[in-house]
Amino acid sequence: MPRPLGELEDAVMTRVWQWNRPVTVREVLEDLQQERSIAYTTVMTVMDNLHQKGWVRREAEGRAYRYTAVSTRAAYSAALMNEAWSTSDNPAAALVAFFGMMSAEQREALRDAVRVVQHDDESGAEAVAEAVARPSAPPEAEGDSGERPEEPGR
Repeated sequence: MPRPLGELEDAVMTRVWQWNRPVTVREVLEDLQQERSIAYTTVMTVMDNLHQKGWVRREAEGRAYRYTAVSTRAAYSAALMNEAWSTSDNPAAALVAFFGMMSAEQREALRDAVRVVQHDDESGAEAVAEAVARPSAPPEAEGDSGERPEEPGR
């Protein structure tokens, strides 16, 4: 189970996940600087830490690195939810409480996901593609940037 990302780690990973391509420290820095004052070395340290933790892989390009996400936001979110659920002393009650917090759109997404998992044929594969293509719930409903992450391969 991954540890939850810190605030700055999440801000960096959000960009890496959203851009879905290899990124440089400079690109992330310039985007972050639209929201806050931050030093190049700070972003470089955060990205190096994310590499050390297995969240991103990097490839040298000249004197710099290009960083790529190892996993997606969806897998990250799923791993966090699984950890919280599995450590509960009453998992069924925890799920009921969690489902009770969901919006109607989120509950519909949950029903779609259950249908996808239950099907092991061609229609299941089509449902997976459809579910992945569907936009996420609004960020205020999810409590994050609107995308869902994946756990890094460990």
